[in-house]
Amino acid sequence: MAERLRLEAREEGDVTVLSALVQDAAVRVADLAYDRPARRFAAMMNRFRWEREARPKGLFRRAVPERVRSVLRFDFVDGVHVQGIDLKKADTVLELLALELAGGDDGAAALTLVFAGGAAIRLNLECIEGVLEDLTAPWPARRRPAHPAP
Repeated sequence: MAERLRLEAREEGDVTVLSALVQDAAVRVADLAYDRPARRFAAMMNRFRWEREARPKGLFRRAVPERVRSVLRFDFVDGVHVQGIDLKKADTVLELLALELAGGDDGAAALTLVFAGGAAIRLNLECIEGVLEDLTAPWPARRRPAHPAP
């Protein structure tokens, strides 16, 4: 059985690692949630397992591409701002491209989930406290995500 990933983010470098791991995740609008009283934001996603791709499988063999159901969660969220996403269209699937962090002098930060097509969700954070956790066993992906060369 594959190991399930669980990583915590408490500083900028941690967010950079999480960003690499959630790149190309498929996120349904219905799977985005902000619990204002608990000050928690969570996004359920089908995450491509980039960490598996980095492991050599042999001279001419590549790993079978996989996805896994994961949750990305941040606590101490003081506000959420959505751009380019119709929250009423629950079945819309978004492609997560990156997590971008902008810090303030007081320890507060703004974390932006950047999606394909110009969509974004900005979280106003009192401090950085996040978790990326795999919830299921992985399954074979139809394909590897492809990115055009710069």
